[in-house]
Amino acid sequence: MARIILKCPYLKGGKEKAAHLNNLVKYIATRDGVEKMESSHNLWHSTKKQKDLIAEILREFPDAKDLFEYEDYCENPNRGNASEFITIALEQNLDKIGDGERYLNYIANRPRVEKLDSHGLFTSGDEPLILSQVADEVAGHTENVWTPIISLRREDAARLGYDNATAWKALLSEKAIEIGENLKIHPDHLKWYAAFHNESHHPHIHMICYSTDPREGYLTKQGIKKMKSSLANEIFCQELIPLYKEKTQRRDELKEQAVESMQELIRQMKGGVLQSDRMEQLITHLAQRLQNTAGKKQYGYLKADLKNVVDKIVDELAKDNRVAEAYRLWWEVKGRIEAVYTETSSQPLPLSRCADFKPIRNMVIQEALLIGNMTFEEPVSVETVLPESENDLEISVFDTEDETSPESEEDGDAEQSSRHKRFADQKSSNSWWTNDYKEAKQYLYGNEDVGVLQNFEKARELFLAEAQRDNPLALYDLGRMAADGLGCEADAEEAYCWYEKALALFHAAEEEKPWKYTEYRIGKMYAAGLGTEQDYLQAADWLTLSADEDYKYAQYSLGGLYYHGKGVDQDHKTAFDLYIRSAAQSFPYASFDLGKMLRDGIGCAKNQQDADHCFKEAFLGFVSLEKRSHDDKLQYRLGWMLLNGIGTEKDEIRAKEYFEQAASVGNPFACYQLAKLIFASEDALPQEVEKAIGYLREAVEAENPYAAYFLGKLYEKGQYLTQSTTEVIRLYTLSAEQDNDFAAYRLGKLYLGGEGILKDVESAVRWLTFAADRKNQFAEYALGNLYLKGEDILQDIPKALEYLKRSAVQGNQFAQYRLGKLYLMDEDVKKDIPTALQFLIAAAEQNNQYAQYTLGKLYLMGKDVPRDKDSAVRWLTLSAAQGNLYAQFFLDHMDDFREPSALLAGTRLLHHMSRIFSDNAPTLKTSGQRTDRKLLRKLREKKRAQGHARDDHEQNISL
Repeated sequence: MARIILKCPYLKGGKEKAAHLNNLVKYIATRDGVEKMESSHNLWHSTKKQKDLIAEILREFPDAKDLFEYEDYCENPNRGNASEFITIALEQNLDKIGDGERYLNYIANRPRVEKLDSHGLFTSGDEPLILSQVADEVAGHTENVWTPIISLRREDAARLGYDNATAWKALLSEKAIEIGENLKIHPDHLKWYAAFHNESHHPHIHMICYSTDPREGYLTKQGIKKMKSSLANEIFCQELIPLYKEKTQRRDELKEQAVESMQELIRQMKGGVLQSDRMEQLITHLAQRLQNTAGKKQYGYLKADLKNVVDKIVDELAKDNRVAEAYRLWWEVKGRIEAVYTETSSQPLPLSRCADFKPIRNMVIQEALLIGNMTFEEPVSVETVLPESENDLEISVFDTEDETSPESEEDGDAEQSSRHKRFADQKSSNSWWTNDYKEAKQYLYGNEDVGVLQNFEKARELFLAEAQRDNPLALYDLGRMAADGLGCEADAEEAYCWYEKALALFHAAEEEKPWKYTEYRIGKMYAAGLGTEQDYLQAADWLTLSADEDYKYAQYSLGGLYYHGKGVDQDHKTAFDLYIRSAAQSFPYASFDLGKMLRDGIGCAKNQQDADHCFKEAFLGFVSLEKRSHDDKLQYRLGWMLLNGIGTEKDEIRAKEYFEQAASVGNPFACYQLAKLIFASEDALPQEVEKAIGYLREAVEAENPYAAYFLGKLYEKGQYLTQSTTEVIRLYTLSAEQDNDFAAYRLGKLYLGGEGILKDVESAVRWLTFAADRKNQFAEYALGNLYLKGEDILQDIPKALEYLKRSAVQGNQFAQYRLGKLYLMDEDVKKDIPTALQFLIAAAEQNNQYAQYTLGKLYLMGKDVPRDKDSAVRWLTLSAAQGNLYAQFFLDHMDDFREPSALLAGTRLLHHMSRIFSDNAPTLKTSGQRTDRKLLRKLREKKRAQGHARDDHEQNISL
């Protein structure tokens, strides 16, 4: 592959000259004629004199074997290649036979030098160089002068644009600061000159470098390597990219190989698996020695004999077949990249001596310190990845409707006779449920049974006529139409006025004669803030009056207040009882919520059979109500139940029909569900996808928080829509501001992780707190971890425990497992085994494999809890069934149980090795990163090295 050769000899200070300088100069002077040999002669075999001279050169200068020209000569030993090698070999060893002044004159005027003026010498800037003055300057310098020679293959130089002096001048001017650094010369003191020699096979650059400060200047092998690396990175940058990609791919493969290695190692462990193994012996020995070692327990602070033990453990780890193969492949790719920088790539070192893998040595020490302690074998992701809800959008979506749906049935036949009778006893002889009012309701919802089509304009006209007669029901329905934009433009202020008038009439009727119906209507309006300020206390009072009269609608609504703790103390048991009383009167909404409580065990014992019965009753009741009213909210509910198989068999086709009916009148929840159905289809056509996006946008405009969240996720993932961070933030924020705690949680994650946006811990904490305040268990868990770790915010253990416990109480298995670990470890929290067991068992019962493994290990070790082999086997078996390798290891060696920390140390080190391999791919330079002060200083120094004054600014370009 393409590579660069850089030699950097120097001429010692003083006026000493080599005895054979004159012979060399004469030889070079006649060199032009030699190179002008006929091309046919060039192809002849090299002459005896050439062979003798080549042999003498190789004896005098062995490193000449590394030259491109010697490779060419060995491959094809003809006269032309011999001549090329002899010439360049003598040139590159001129430091041993010449002085500065003659060397400068040679590189400026030799044959095939590309002349920029009367000679080929150049440096930074545009000022012309006078060769005699530069020669006097160099001759007068009494200290060391370095004479770097940089060579490329002809094909590489031509392909990459480095076959001319102009390109080399630009490159060396740019790299002057780094060349000076590697020569230990301050940029202000660096003097350099160069000339480009356009050789037929291998064009190259000759340089002269020295410092105006006699105290400076020193070049090491590492300096030469860095100098070459810097030049190669610039010249071959495009050709290195595929190599870096290959090494990155190798890194990914190494991860998989490390996992296989762990599996193999575990399979090899039998009955005291590492009892006779060298690694276990060394780790146990190191653990004992460290107990009696003072000071820091880090590799760099250990005495030589302990360092030797650590190195032996690392090299034992390297004997594992898969680690050995991974390391070999890593060195293979590393060597290919090094070949660009050095003539000979470095030889593989023992793993313990490789600088790139130094972290494994401290990890060995950490593992030894853990011997005898409880350890948690788990991937890093268990603690660092914030979990998502498995079904984060199906979260009491009906609650967003504020339980107004029952009102579509308040004029139902079952109630009308009593209502008419009750109203007949009141002041007016006219009923609120007049024929005109009932006709208006039919136009509002449509009634296929009597051939009445939905007609908002006609409904509004009839409601207005009833409003003139002070009918509070008509006034209320006018408020609903104004709020939802049915038959008119949506107008919140107009809606409020209609509601306010309706509420005043309900109050007047109630003052004249108390009635459970008016009490219910007043309570509902206070609860929803319709025509008045929202007031849950008053709502609870009015609904209690009505519920005490066994009014099923009031019982249901009051149950909702007790369930959520609005206006009353939260009391799930009371809510459950109220739902039972309402459901017993065949009210489907109460049956539905009763089913949810029985299913989840809220306010009662879990009972899936009874829950299913309640859901079935609710479904049948909703079907009956929808046939009479054709209410879009009922259609949405029925679609949702059919889609999810709640109270009925799953039927996606019927569900879609209901959603389409509801969406046709702009129901935002139905629009959202239709979009989800389309996106869930694997064979959705482009026009269907476009339609789904339209549904989502329509639902977003109707302020559906779940649609905004869903659309935001499409923008975030770049699915069907062009990825847009701006839209993601806008939609998530819109959804969160409408109380969607999942959108707030997702915003918190985005700001915390900096995924596509700048990391903003303050905003992250604000949104996570917003979601946590709405009892989002994942946000509570995330905040608990943040306060516990104290990395992005100040550590606050009490607050961390508060959030983790809040999440755990809601059944979050991640929080339960984290708390279990905390109470076991005795670090941030005082050790409390009963509490630890309580949380671990709660997580394990939710099939958390790490909690199951930890419990199994606890009962197996018998340290913090009594040893219980049966319990250990039960929990380890459950964990192993989920693929936990460590759990399977203990099950396979249950009867040979010993101290587990030493047994597992090798496996844990393999985990560390996989991460170290992941971190050791070369990185390419990237743009757009923030420039730190150190880099800015270097840039200023580079400008000065290129000839700019200290306060010089870039010239302005005017067009």
